[in-house]
Amino acid sequence: MAKAGLVLMLALSVTACGKNSRPKADLAASKVTTIGVNSYLWRASLDTLSFMPLVQTDSNGGVIVTDWYANPRNPGERVKVTVTILDQDLRADALRVATSRQISQAGNWVDAPVQAATVQKLEDIILTRARDLRRSAVAN
Repeated sequence: MAKAGLVLMLALSVTACGKNSRPKADLAASKVTTIGVNSYLWRASLDTLSFMPLVQTDSNGGVIVTDWYANPRNPGERVKVTVTILDQDLRADALRVATSRQISQAGNWVDAPVQAATVQKLEDIILTRARDLRRSAVAN
C-alpha cells in the first residue's frame, strides 16, 4: 500500500512538472538564434548585399564575404565587403563591416582607401533593415 502511494505521488509530481512549464515563444525578441548568430542581423546583411556576388556565407560563424563588385556606371572601381556578426543580440556593436576598394590604373587593380563614412553608412543600412525585420515580426 505504501509502495502504491509512493508511485502515485511520483506520477502526480511528474505530470505537474509538465503543466505550464513551457516558455512562451517570443518571436520578436532581439535575440533570435535558430542559427549561430542573430537572425535579424543575418537576414538584413544578406538583403543589403544581395546585389553583390557572395564568396562565403557562414551562418553559424556569422561571416559574409562578397566577391569584388564593380558598379556598371563606374567600371574602373570595385569593392569587396566582409560582414561579421559578433553576437546573438540585435545590437549595434554586434555588427562589424570591413570594405576593400580598388581602382584600375593602367590595366592593374590598385588598392585605394575607403572612406570611414562609407563603412558607417553600410552598417547603418544593415542595422535599420534588421530593426525593420524585427518590427514586422512584432506586427505579425
